[in-house]
Amino acid sequence: MIKKIGFTLVLFMALLQGFYALFAFLDPMSFATVRGTTLYSTDDLDWVQIYASRTLFISLTIGVLLYLRNYKTLLFAAIIGTVMPITDGWLAYQAGADTSVVAKHVATIVYLLITSLVLLNIVKKESVEQV
Repeated sequence: MIKKIGFTLVLFMALLQGFYALFAFLDPMSFATVRGTTLYSTDDLDWVQIYASRTLFISLTIGVLLYLRNYKTLLFAAIIGTVMPITDGWLAYQAGADTSVVAKHVATIVYLLITSLVLLNIVKKESVEQV
């Protein structure tokens, strides 16, 4: 049961990152606003698209690791992945973004930490089963 929960949490994470990547590619101005930063010039659109390409890379990497059921690596990815919403939340806060935008970043941190705990339980369970 715990593996199904972990699988679902990680799948949602990968799909959400994939959605964000597509959204950023297709409508960079709106995406920037939703994420808490405003683009004042269309000259800055390339930075959102660079973000999109990296987000797509993350989504695909997480997807492959999930397909391979590499829960140990996914555990580390979830923990290390908190760097992004911490940084994004801080940048949104500094840019004067709406409180709801900053709250989304905080919610993402909490989600990643919960996912990490579930993945840790899976990894521990797998190591006991191997003995």
